[in-house]
Amino acid sequence: MSAPVVGTDVPRVDGLEKVTGAAKYTADLKFPRLLHVAVVRSPHPHARVLDVRTDRAARMPGVRAVASGRDFPLHTGIYLKDQTVFATDRVRFVGDPVAAVAAETPELAAEAAAQVHVEYEPLPPIFDVEEGFAEGAPLVHPDLGSYEVVPWIRPKAGTNVCNHLKIRKGDYASALKGSWKVFENVFRVPQVQHVPMEPHVSVARVDLAGKVEVHSSAQSPFTVRHLLAHCFGLPHGDVRVHVPYVGGGFGGKAGINLEPIAVALAMRCRGRWVRLMVDRHEEFFATVVRQGLTATLVTGVDRHGKVQAQKMHYLWNCGGYGGYGVNIVRSAGYTCGGAYEFPNVEGDSIGVYTNRPVGSAYRGFGMQEIHWALEQQMDRVAVELGIDPAEFRLKNCLGAGKSTVTGQLLDEHAGRVDLCIRNVAKAIGFEPDRERTPYRGKGIACAVKAPAMPNDAASSVILKFAEDATLEILISGIDYGQGLMTVVAQFASEALDLPVEKIRVKGCPDTDLSPYDWQTVASRQTWATGNAVFRAASEIRGKLCATAAEALSVPAEELSLRGGAVVHEATGRALPFERLVMGYQFPDGHAIGGPVAAASSYLPEGLLFLDPETSQSAKPVAKWTFGAQAVSIAVDPETGQVTVEKVAACYDVGKVVNPALIKGQTYGGIVQGLGTGTMEELVLDPKTGRAVNASLMDYKIPSTEDVPAEMAVDFVETAQKDGPMGARGIGEHTMIPTPAAIANALWDACGIRISEMPITAEKVWRALKAKERAERGAKAAGEARVPAGTVA
Repeated sequence: MSAPVVGTDVPRVDGLEKVTGAAKYTADLKFPRLLHVAVVRSPHPHARVLDVRTDRAARMPGVRAVASGRDFPLHTGIYLKDQTVFATDRVRFVGDPVAAVAAETPELAAEAAAQVHVEYEPLPPIFDVEEGFAEGAPLVHPDLGSYEVVPWIRPKAGTNVCNHLKIRKGDYASALKGSWKVFENVFRVPQVQHVPMEPHVSVARVDLAGKVEVHSSAQSPFTVRHLLAHCFGLPHGDVRVHVPYVGGGFGGKAGINLEPIAVALAMRCRGRWVRLMVDRHEEFFATVVRQGLTATLVTGVDRHGKVQAQKMHYLWNCGGYGGYGVNIVRSAGYTCGGAYEFPNVEGDSIGVYTNRPVGSAYRGFGMQEIHWALEQQMDRVAVELGIDPAEFRLKNCLGAGKSTVTGQLLDEHAGRVDLCIRNVAKAIGFEPDRERTPYRGKGIACAVKAPAMPNDAASSVILKFAEDATLEILISGIDYGQGLMTVVAQFASEALDLPVEKIRVKGCPDTDLSPYDWQTVASRQTWATGNAVFRAASEIRGKLCATAAEALSVPAEELSLRGGAVVHEATGRALPFERLVMGYQFPDGHAIGGPVAAASSYLPEGLLFLDPETSQSAKPVAKWTFGAQAVSIAVDPETGQVTVEKVAACYDVGKVVNPALIKGQTYGGIVQGLGTGTMEELVLDPKTGRAVNASLMDYKIPSTEDVPAEMAVDFVETAQKDGPMGARGIGEHTMIPTPAAIANALWDACGIRISEMPITAEKVWRALKAKERAERGAKAAGEARVPAGTVA
């Protein structure tokens, strides 16, 4: 029998930060009579839950609600419903919610939560993904075969495999046998945290009629509504979700997170607002993290430096639950070839349950992880063949008339990764005959990403005029810093020739009042919402011109919009929008038209499912965004410290809509990529499964001192055929290739390879020392050939 644990280190409890001063005043105004939540979390990485006794907690002063898995044995999950609101039969990671208390103050909630008694039976934990994948491994989810799952996610009952996507193209086995040279390497990526400025927080209330209202820091208000309705068996119309301005997400606030716990407690004290917020410590392990990866790559090449056979075997460490992470597994599978044309492919992307924190979406959605492996593999092959790494990439990269690993034939609108490679190679001085300086090097890496989304993922907008002809645009995409609201205003301004000062974009969606949007993920908002804006603007244009045509007694097709007016070019007559947007009134008093408004939506066009056995498909994704980065670094041989001095980045974005915003996205992505590439890793105690660096003191993220001295960014504009003004997504792509480019530069600088992210100074120092020992040993033995490098 184990002692009850609140959080993972008593007295750490969700929501126990002090709400004081202005913050408390604001909270009291918006959420009067607010209750505070403390969550009882598992201290074990894997254990059966034998008993949960909440009676003592429920009797304590100020306690208004207590809940556990016995009260809410309900499942949730966006693609695979494998997670319960509270643990029922077992806990699957340190921090798994077991029960929760809502009380009048944070202090009372904490005291009551400490009185919840939980009896556990510890089970053998699994932290390593290869151990979890092994035949006969202890099962994290014995009931996996009974979970509800979407048709295109394929868990394997009786194992720890929560999804497996196979890629089979050409004849890999024969091509490998016929290859001139074959290379095999293994690469690893750890779990990392999103570290948003604002931690996860949700506030919920259930009114006396049973309607649920939620305010949450989330990326997906309509998905939150959908999942809450499904989880609690409610009509969608009885669930209302508000999303205010969000203080950072990076994928960690996609799908559903704290909301079910807040709603469960609110159901037990109707009419009261209930607030659940994790503190910074718990944000690291009790919400979601980026999944870990072990990637094994085998590459067969011919005598001309063309890849003929390529194998990718990805094992994804999904942690205790895979409800969202299973789609990362899928996305990584159909993108496993990166920016290259491989004629013969054997790819397996496999999600594996372990007893680590829950893996979920993270900026890049698996792409940085697989490019860490693939781009280093391409570099190693090029070096072994004696081919310049940039030229080797150009020889094998995708382009018009070439096919992806899924067999999709790219056309001239798909994007030009070759131009991106040439651009960054020139910007960084990546010439084959460049002058070499010890401990200074240059590296290059490519990137590609498609939006990982269901084929019916839609975005919609509402455009309507105020009486003074101010255009109001309602959207439900979340602007958490990427500039969506600005871009939407630009698109509307362009479509209606209306000064942007006359446009107001309304964010902070409310699912009762705002138009539907699937999620703000997948770098899809500029493209999807942008298309919806242009469609709605076309309808607005038609209404304005129809009314003006009748008012001016001219054909509507002879009218145009210019500067906030409908103009008849032939006669020079014009009507300002102010005369039309609420209807036009003639001198005799009769009126026509009426308030001008339009609603429209955009749905991806022509997408086709992947073949279940081979993943071949003529169009599995809506679009591809290609890019490349090159870096120059300096290495301190005494400490192993790597300084990234310059980064050159280039992406084919279709159309640069806003130069300042797109540069900001690129700078931010480079720095975030530098962080995950050189310093970030969530470390667990190998015995207890507890995070040992769950604080900003111990978990390092880049500071201003780590920003490269120079970041040169440029863009190629190959118009996306179905993009608004030709634009395609770019938000996530900018951090994808950075770690691999640094790793490749490390080889160029000092002849060492780091296969496991992050590239820390300690790893570099150890690899340099190992290289020195190998060179001394070779010299002492009288060997003529000194090893070219050491792999760490």
